[in-house]
Amino acid sequence: MQTIIEMQEIGKVFTTADFQTHALRNISMTIEQGEFVSVSGPSGCGKSTLLSLMGLLEPATSGRYLLAGQQVDNLTFDQAARLRNVHIGFIFQSFNLVEALSVYDNVALPLRYRIPKISAKEAQHRVQLCLEQVGLSHRSEHRPSQLSGGQQQRVAIARALVTQPSILLVDEATGNLDSKSGDAVMRLINDLHQQGTTICMVTHDPRYADMASRRVQLFDGELLTTMGGSSAVPTSLYGPL
Repeated sequence: MQTIIEMQEIGKVFTTADFQTHALRNISMTIEQGEFVSVSGPSGCGKSTLLSLMGLLEPATSGRYLLAGQQVDNLTFDQAARLRNVHIGFIFQSFNLVEALSVYDNVALPLRYRIPKISAKEAQHRVQLCLEQVGLSHRSEHRPSQLSGGQQQRVAIARALVTQPSILLVDEATGNLDSKSGDAVMRLINDLHQQGTTICMVTHDPRYADMASRRVQLFDGELLTTMGGSSAVPTSLYGPL
């Protein structure tokens, strides 16, 4: 089985004029192809920072990081952006959709920056397929403001999937949703895992954390425990999208 994420003694320090903040300390972990890993812990423990490092949004201060077998510690900004576009799909708490663009064009947006480029026909096929996966083909010409919060998050999931990433990084995807919409999004994420998508998800909700095949817990920037999840969808999450 292919290792997608390999981190060895990763540290992250934020430095200001007055003091240093050690956001992460000596993090060593791997994520294999097809895994569903949840990351939980109290606010401020380093969960989102860990996801940012995994997604090449910022570099680690120390340690060694391999993404899909490629060492990424010394990449330039442009090199990191190209690698991120190929291997990483992001789902954030904020949907980050472009209001001026249709649902279709929001999903297609990452393909504009993909290197190497893909054909217009292939791009159209991918967008349509991803919208079908999230059940929003019939909304392709709508603007984000014409959708509910849950539907906007499903558009964001389609956008994350369109580049066919090696791993999906999910940061509190249900944080801006009511419980019904949040459960619907989590059913979709669980379905993607069942279809073979590799997922690393930050969540504060223990129900959602337990859906993962492996749970990681952080406290004060340190990895405390790694344990198996239930790999089962809580009964309360069953129901239509």
